[in-house]
Amino acid sequence: MRGNVFVIGLGLIGGSVALAIKSTFKDVTVTGYDINESGLQLSKSLGLIDEICTSMKECAEQADLIIIGTPVKQTEELLPILASYSLKSNVIVTDLGSTKTKITEIASSLTEKGITFIGGHPMAGSHKSGPAAAKALLFENAFYILTPTSEIEERKVAELKMWLRGTKAKFIVLAPTVHDQLTGVISHFPHIIAASLVHSAQDSELEHNLVTRLAAGGFRDITRIASSNPEMWRDILIHNRDVLLSLMDDWVEQMVKVKDYIKKSDSDHIYEFFASAKAFRDELPNRSQGAIPSFYDLYVDIPDYPGIISEITGYLAEERISIINIRIIETREEIYGVLVISFQCEEDRKKAEECIMKQTNYGVYIM
Repeated sequence: MRGNVFVIGLGLIGGSVALAIKSTFKDVTVTGYDINESGLQLSKSLGLIDEICTSMKECAEQADLIIIGTPVKQTEELLPILASYSLKSNVIVTDLGSTKTKITEIASSLTEKGITFIGGHPMAGSHKSGPAAAKALLFENAFYILTPTSEIEERKVAELKMWLRGTKAKFIVLAPTVHDQLTGVISHFPHIIAASLVHSAQDSELEHNLVTRLAAGGFRDITRIASSNPEMWRDILIHNRDVLLSLMDDWVEQMVKVKDYIKKSDSDHIYEFFASAKAFRDELPNRSQGAIPSFYDLYVDIPDYPGIISEITGYLAEERISIINIRIIETREEIYGVLVISFQCEEDRKKAEECIMKQTNYGVYIM
């Protein structure tokens, strides 16, 4: 395949999609634009793009594929601008945002002119951000949702999949409204809950230092998504407002029921509340990527003596296994490990598990 690809927004996601395309199509020229000049220069030096765009109008009008990798609020502003240009009649415009209904509505400024817009949402991420963290295989085996409207021809959807085949993602085609309902349930609403749990701990009347020390265990793990970009989540909540308001109403209703069970010491209903949740969660696949990026943590039950951490990391270094984070858990209620090592992928975690079990008799667990 030959042609020009124009990527607007070269962060982790936009940069990774650009790399995936470059790794697949050697005769394609990838041009990039970003308001962050240093990030743009870095993208060029790292090979994420072939050329730096100096005129958005000129680059857009030469493109066969336009990929918008900006936050959703900026995407809203960009779509009418693109519609004002003289784009190629066969160009495909797609975005990489986490909400789709409102974006697709605004993209009607393009579709009314006969330009193909297909919303996209690659459901993968990383603990890192920016173009330096971009990887061609960031989306490998992850779900990549495409949200064409009913008037978009199937051949154009197939063409976009062809452009994106280097991501090695699993494509799913959904209506924009269905996408927003699904991501609201499995991603957007959980982020609200995680942030609210953190606020509850922060606002408690307990001694602050004690709260932060004890929260370093399981509490830290179940609320890790509360560390997400607040600007991004502000925009997502506003864009997916109706879905989230409905989910919050359902949540409040459920909490009222649980509160009533506790008031009445209704042991049967309390048991069922946790048992049914456990049964559903236990059925979830544990080796596939979903809406919330996976963290590949390994828990190691280690003895307490000087040099133990360097001993463990030394074993991993000998096997050339990279780690992205390491920490000690002091509180161990319902947590079997005391040393938590985080890896970039499932393969690295599995190698580390085998390595540590071969070298030591320490307990090694995956939660």
